[in-house]
Amino acid sequence: MLLEASAKGVYPIAPTPFEPDGRIDFNSIDRLTDFYVGCGSTGMTVLGVMGEAPKLDGLEALEVATRFIKRAPSLPVIVGVSAPGFAAMRSLAHAAMDAGAAGVMIAPPNTLRTDDQIVTYYRQAAEAIGADIPFVIQDYPLNFTVVMTPGVLRRIIADNPSCVMVKHEDWPGLEKISTLRKWEAEGSLRHVSILCGNGGLFLDFETERGADGAMTGYAFPDMLVDVVRHAEAGERDEAHDLFDAHLPLLRYEQQQGVGLAVRKHVMARRGLIASDAQRAPAGGLSVAAKAEIEYLLARLARHDKRAAVA
Repeated sequence: MLLEASAKGVYPIAPTPFEPDGRIDFNSIDRLTDFYVGCGSTGMTVLGVMGEAPKLDGLEALEVATRFIKRAPSLPVIVGVSAPGFAAMRSLAHAAMDAGAAGVMIAPPNTLRTDDQIVTYYRQAAEAIGADIPFVIQDYPLNFTVVMTPGVLRRIIADNPSCVMVKHEDWPGLEKISTLRKWEAEGSLRHVSILCGNGGLFLDFETERGADGAMTGYAFPDMLVDVVRHAEAGERDEAHDLFDAHLPLLRYEQQQGVGLAVRKHVMARRGLIASDAQRAPAGGLSVAAKAEIEYLLARLARHDKRAAVA
């Protein structure tokens, strides 16, 4: 089940659940995976930014990826393999694919500055992992400080047939999606899947601009599934009404430094994972922050009963 450019829907970015003492919580991986399958996800992505991948050693990373893959044999799983060097990237990519992954995701190192450097890096990365492994470009300048213009993305896609998806996390980025789809319509760019991140903060309009769905870690992936479904059905008002009800919590979750803590806290409150623990170094939530989250959940529950976690 290899990842293809026709991929659509919602690929939740899975967190890595931990026990309070820092051990990996494999039982919560199973519970979370079952939830993703049950709520209509079309795939999963593991070892992304939300997955705390840099806090895992090589063996742990493969164990986490394999557990998700084996628990959901019906879903394509994308594994983040970004690494400082190509040797580690190649090793994890090959091991993940051997375990049943559908493809891998590669983020640019923050040392890249020019367009040519970015294009060259992805050509070398594709050569390092092998042309038979489908890969996703992670375009997240707010986090990686690497700005990829639409022209750079077109060059990467043209140079590498194994590139089948862009994880779009530019901000603002609506015009970038429109430009890529315009080039596709004109025949100057082959089709690739575009799934969007940024916590889902702009998903309501990203789907209207031509995105194929979402790849993000918002604590209500079932809402993202519903929004994408409404968008595909042409039910614009229904999509926006549901999205707007979640927008205050989406915004709160986007805070730099504590965003992952908020997401894990809400997921634990929903019973999707046993603990909101993160591995150090990590940001925590104050008593006041937790009270604010509870307030937002209570308000959201008026419109979406899935938020009634009390």
